[in-house]
Amino acid sequence: MKLDRKDILKALETITIAGEGKNMVESGAIANVITFGDEVVVDLVLHTPAMHIKKRAEDDIKKTILELVSPEAKIKINSKVEVPDKPEVKGKAIPGIKNIIGVASGKGGVGKSTVTANLAVSLAKMGFSVGILDADIYGPSMPIMFDVESEKPVSILVDGKSKIKPVESYEVKILSIGFFTAPSQAVIWRGPMASKALNQMIFDADWGELDFMLIDLPPGTGDVHLSIVQSLPITGVVIVSTPQAVALADAKKGVSMFMSEAINVPVLGIIENMAYFTPEELPENKYYIFGKEGARNLAEDLDVPFLGEVPIVQSIREAGDYGRPAAMQTGSIIETVFEEITRNVVQEVVSRNESLPATEAVKITTMAGCSAVNKK
Repeated sequence: MKLDRKDILKALETITIAGEGKNMVESGAIANVITFGDEVVVDLVLHTPAMHIKKRAEDDIKKTILELVSPEAKIKINSKVEVPDKPEVKGKAIPGIKNIIGVASGKGGVGKSTVTANLAVSLAKMGFSVGILDADIYGPSMPIMFDVESEKPVSILVDGKSKIKPVESYEVKILSIGFFTAPSQAVIWRGPMASKALNQMIFDADWGELDFMLIDLPPGTGDVHLSIVQSLPITGVVIVSTPQAVALADAKKGVSMFMSEAINVPVLGIIENMAYFTPEELPENKYYIFGKEGARNLAEDLDVPFLGEVPIVQSIREAGDYGRPAAMQTGSIIETVFEEITRNVVQEVVSRNESLPATEAVKITTMAGCSAVNKK
């Protein structure tokens, strides 16, 4: 049996690289095809370092040739990654802060702030220096979740300038509009006022050296999100959703906003919160109250990483209400769940930064010996 190069190219015109509109041949992803009898060598050129896209492309090529050309073909794929120059990262970098991660959701009530708090303490337990900017101006939660409701940030002099010193709890530095208003007071501000307050908490604060700043964004897509991406070079965003259709529809809009050409902020992945319920007396049982694997399927459809799932556990809610994030419960299933999700987030940040020019402010230089990455 002798394979024909033209037949192989014609077959490969039926498939695309994930996230690209043109087929593999038209887009130039197939750099060359060489045949030797029943053997075929395909040179594949990718423009993203994401491993899941590379594996999917290779699997699609093999499957297509076997199905459309010959089931007996012996296929070898030589893959090469050529990352184009990245556009200038938006915003002004904050000296000393290596990575800025936005935590967002399409709608409220999906547990975004709870996930943010537990990611922060998990990162701190792994040895990273961490800060949280509570950008949910109209519903700030971090003072409650870290048991610092009564705390007030103080003003300090840094290089002759007055700076806000963040409140610290469980080795996490925190700033929130909740520190500057009474607990019963509603924040009734228009967009420009909210944006100005955020800029003050970002640039007029003494954050010091941070490996990660997590930004707890408000639900939806609006003024605050635009202010943040225009003010700061965001390393990437994490989307939080529950499994049901109404939450997934809004999460999809959130992903679309950040991946749009105008904003162009990388989506590091999706976390599924309230994924299932397991009763304490029946630890082997899983009840999918809000639907099964909805966020996992959405991540696959949008071709973004799935970072993990968080079950419905009473202690997560209790821990948030009592001001001690549940990920601090040593030896618990929740500690394990958030450790795994946090490792995945760190790994995606590492992968993201490997594709950025070395001159960018978001470059990581402290990951090499990190146990979080080595465990992956």
